Amino acid sequence: AKDYELRQYETAKWVSTVIRGETQKEAMRQGFWKLFHYIQGKNEKEMKVDMTVPVTCLVKSGCTDFKISFFVPFEHQDSPPQPTDSDVFIEERKAAALFVRSFGGFASPEKYAEEAEALARTLRNRGQPFHEDFFYTAGYDSPFKLFNRHNEVWYFKK
Repeated sequence: AKDYELRQYETAKWVSTVIRGETQKEAMRQGFWKLFHYIQGKNEKEMKVDMTVPVTCLVKSGCTDFKISFFVPFEHQDSPPQPTDSDVFIEERKAAALFVRSFGGFASPEKYAEEAEALARTLRNRGQPFHEDFFYTAGYDSPFKLFNRHNEVWYFKK
């Protein structure tokens, strides 16, 4: 469809942290730094791991817990270094079909919510079943990139 795409993602490992009781913007900031320290060597192997994209944030309706995640690079998927920070963990996300809406610019929590609502409305109008109680935000760019930025919102297909 012109305003969204359906993607199939394979099972993959992500390094994640959950930030509780903060605004989404503050949770993203805190979560990013916890995960950045992990890839800079705060792990059992004291190994630097390449930064990957996207950086995702799980947003649940009516919930102030946000799960921030980095994709584990392909070369570490089989055995990612274990985090030494008790707030950071490796998770395996099962293969899934995702509805994805892409947009540019600098994404704020409000912009992500607006784009997620637009995607949800489109999916409902087209009779596409999806899990409506949560969505993921996905950011692909460094904060220093000023132009041609790429952001996404993801809903899981039912």
